[in-house]
Amino acid sequence: MRKLLVLLTLGIAFSSCSTARKSSGNGQIELKGTIEAAGMTTYQYGTHTLKSADKTYALRSSAVDLGTYEGKSVTVHGTKVEGYPVENGPDFINVTAVKLQ
Repeated sequence: MRKLLVLLTLGIAFSSCSTARKSSGNGQIELKGTIEAAGMTTYQYGTHTLKSADKTYALRSSAVDLGTYEGKSVTVHGTKVEGYPVENGPDFINVTAVKLQ
């Protein structure tokens, strides 16, 4: 009974914490949340942030004008930037496409 309870708790925890998922084998990820301007931050990377239900991501993009999506609920496609996060900052995502939800 105890093992069942532990497995059930772990299963619920893993399924509820997933806001990022790989969308293909080439390192692409898909995130859902709200885009905001980064402003002043302690980690000093990224032009915008994506706030999901349980996590914040730093964003940059040369393909998409992220400013046009500020304050909107979106799905973002991109890749993680190597070497990040640094100094307790968020994961850094290079955005390749954005879709409104």
